[in-house]
Order: sequence, then C-alpha cells, then structure tokens
Amino acid sequence: MAGPYDLVVIGTGPGGYVCAIRASQLGMKVAVVEKRATHGGTCLNIGCIPSKALLHASELFEEAGHCFAGMGIGVVPELNLEKMLAFKAEGVKGNVDGVAFLMKKNKVDTYQGVGRISAVGKVKVTPENGGEMTDLDTKAIVIATGSDIARLPGIDIDEKQVVSSTGALELEKVPKKLLIVGAGVIGLELGSVWRRLGAEVHVVEFFDRIIPGMDLDVAKQFQKILTKQGMTFQLGSKVTGLKTGASGCTVTVEPAAGGEAEEMSADVVLVAIGRVPYTEGLGLEDIGVAIDNRRRIIVDPHFETNVPGIYAIGDVIAGPMLAHKAEDEGIAIAELLSGQAGHVNYNVIPNVIYTAPEVASVGKTEEELKEAGIAYKTGKFPFMANGRAKVNRTTDGFVKVLADAQTDRILGVHMVGPHVGELIAEAAVIMEFGGSSEDLARTCHAHPTLTEAVKEAALAVEKRAIHM
Repeated sequence: MAGPYDLVVIGTGPGGYVCAIRASQLGMKVAVVEKRATHGGTCLNIGCIPSKALLHASELFEEAGHCFAGMGIGVVPELNLEKMLAFKAEGVKGNVDGVAFLMKKNKVDTYQGVGRISAVGKVKVTPENGGEMTDLDTKAIVIATGSDIARLPGIDIDEKQVVSSTGALELEKVPKKLLIVGAGVIGLELGSVWRRLGAEVHVVEFFDRIIPGMDLDVAKQFQKILTKQGMTFQLGSKVTGLKTGASGCTVTVEPAAGGEAEEMSADVVLVAIGRVPYTEGLGLEDIGVAIDNRRRIIVDPHFETNVPGIYAIGDVIAGPMLAHKAEDEGIAIAELLSGQAGHVNYNVIPNVIYTAPEVASVGKTEEELKEAGIAYKTGKFPFMANGRAKVNRTTDGFVKVLADAQTDRILGVHMVGPHVGELIAEAAVIMEFGGSSEDLARTCHAHPTLTEAVKEAALAVEKRAIHM
C-alpha cells in the first residue's frame, strides 16, 4: 500500500494535472495515475495540441500558395507531409515533457497504469505492461479521466480509411476526397487542415446547420466562408452505412427526416460526431457512484459524487467538453479540498474553433436568450470595416455583442474572424466582472488593431458605432 495521500487524481489531462499541481501548491501530498506513457491526456497527446500544430502549418502553406503573391512575395510552396507531421510530433513532445517536469517540480508522485477505485479512499493501479499492481491509500479521489470518441453504430474505425480525430492527425498522404461525418468543432478543424493541403472535403451533418449549439448568426456566416474556401456541406443528413475496399470507402447517406438514400465515395471518412465520457473500468458501479443516462458522473456544486470523498471534474461530468473548463474545475476542487472557496463561473467559458478565420463565443447565444424570454440589445460590427483587417486582407466575419435591454450588462459575445480566439478573452474578462456594453465601448483600444472591432460592436449596441 502506497501513501497515505491527501489526494489521488486519476487521469493527467488538463483537468487532472492542473488539479494535482494546485493541490500540491496548497500543501497536500498528491499522487496521479495515468494509463498513457505520457501526461497531458487526449488534449496534449492526440487532440488540441497536435491539431493546432497542423492547423497552423496548413494555414501558412495555404497563405504561401494563395496570399503571398498579392503582397509582393514570390513563393511556390511544396508540401512535405512527413516533415509537417514531424513538426506536429515535436510540438506534442514539448508539451507533454513540460507537464512531466511540472509534476516533478511540484513533488507530485506519478503512477503509470490503469486506475480503478476499489473502495472509498483506495485506488488500485494496474500497469498495462503486466507489471506489479499498486494500491494507493488516500483521503480524497478526483476522477479526471476525460472523454473518448463517439462512434457510429455498425461502423468500424480502423484509423486508416475510416478514422477518428486520432487517425485524421496521422494520415500518411493527403486524401483526394475526405468525407466528414459531423459539422462540429473537430470535423471542421480537421477538414480545414486537409482541404488546405489539397483534399476535396465534403461534410455530412445530421442537423440542419453547422456547429450546433453556437450562435446561429455566426454559424450561417461561418458556413458561407467555409463554402467559399471549397468545403461542401450536406445538412439534415445521416450516414447509415459504410463499406471499405481497396479503392476506398462507399458511404450511404439518407435525409435525417427520412427519404431516399444515396451512395457517395471517399478515400477517407472521418467520424467526428462528438465525444463521450470515459468512465468505463473505474469501478464506479461497484462502489455505488451515481451516473446519468449519458454515463456522466453526477456531482454536487463542490464536484463531490454521492459517495463521500470521491470527486469528478472535466469531460466526465456535465458541461462543455473543453480543456479550459476542466482546468478551472481542477483548480476549484483543489482549493475546496484545502478549505478555500474554489469556484467556476459556467456562464463565462469561452469556446473557440481554430479554423481560418476562427470562431469564438462566450456567454448566451441569441437563441438561448429568446428561449429564456430575456430582453436584449444587439451590437454588430463587421471586420470589413476594421482598418487592420482591411490592410491585412482578413475581412471575413464580424463581432456581435448581446447586452441586457434594461441593465446593459453583457450577456454574450460571438465572433467569426481573424484571431478571434484571442479577442474573446477581452469579452470573457468584462463579463466576469459584470461589465456593460457601455463599459466596453468607453474603454480605449489601440489603433490599428483587430480589438477595435470589439469596441465598435459594443458601441453598436446603442447604435453609435463610428466606422460603420
């Protein structure tokens, strides 16, 4: 028996490793259990970080081939996919090595293997290589095991012809035709990568719109931009069959509402229909931890399950499956366990799609405000009217600010445009402090910057935008 520990965290993705580090900073004796050979979870190893590396590299490749000439730069880019994948791998290694360093720096004990809760205060670690099992004794357990890919019934993912996000990051050659099942964040980001590198990309989506859950105004504009870039969309449709062979994939697609099926071919099919909580094999049923009908662990406002001493954060509980949400929950539970007042404001969690242009949002959408019967005012400003965007030739998109009709408090901000993944932080900060559209409008912004579009959208709430 190893320990006793104050805290054992199962999983070292963004939520888990941040939780462990913060708990150690607060004086706890902490251990983590990780089944991978490296820390960082899906995000750092096969998700957020490698996809952003390929998004960055492919965007530069496309700019060199299509935009540089207009700026007086003569370049004929040549794709070396093997080197690009190596660039991605180098970025992943740098990040996961960084987390390992932080574990050592903060004196967090690490155990490699599969963690299972055998009893309250007991975690059994089974090495995947068949080594000796270790039993950990602890006062508290935090489950931070993240999520897994969602699968389509009857469709096998071989990570060669039919791929998940994992396989889509490792394709050895650019497919001539890539069919994507799902028009959410993952599908559109990875579709953007391979389209820039030369693939013909077709997206099939069950709903009648892309990026379900995000502001509809943004979704419509975003689809127009992606279509202009070369992606094609088949909305209100579902994949009901898929066959693979030496010549590629044959996909059967039907209208979601019912109707005649059609067949289409593709070299590679990417299944990107979302993610599901990774709660299998943890021993939850044996010890009586309650889960909901989506296999998410049920927790109270302090992240504690119905079994005292067992907590959960991140993708395994309700809420958006976002790394930064998990990180904030990890810090909050560490502080709560140490007697402090940990807290997460779920009304101010930004969401970003890292395409080009980017999409970003925080707070309520117009659809949510209408459904809740909340009176609101809207301010909208296009990047076409922003001086920096004009000179950079990055004028697609807009910024939209939603403010309470009575109090003027900002309720939501939604953007599609250049670098809006960075611009959204300004909106998150002012919303965290309960700021109004007038507060934002009266804040001096540097010129010429893209941030001026945020200020102008806030001015537009009261119909007093200057440059529109």
